[in-house]
Amino acid sequence: MSLAAARTALLHDYPGGPELVDAAVEARRWWLAAWPAGEAHLVGLVAQDLQETVHEGRDPWWPVCPEHRDHPLFVEPDLGPDPFWVCHRTGLPVAPVGSLPR
Repeated sequence: MSLAAARTALLHDYPGGPELVDAAVEARRWWLAAWPAGEAHLVGLVAQDLQETVHEGRDPWWPVCPEHRDHPLFVEPDLGPDPFWVCHRTGLPVAPVGSLPR
């Protein structure tokens, strides 16, 4: 997935912070240049970077688990293609990155 596609996916999941999404995407530009074969892992890494930034400065619950409403979802796999948001209480996937329900 390209940087532009990662940006689009994460703007869907975090529409309230385009400046944070853009910063997370830009921070991975060097990584993609150094490891072009890692492009399939890009969206998951950018999602993790964005979540860390959001948790530190704005909202420690983003994205909130839609089932339990008392903890955030996290990205899995840590490094791999086709990342998804998962509820760590149940261990079940909730949505692919870029497809969180609104």
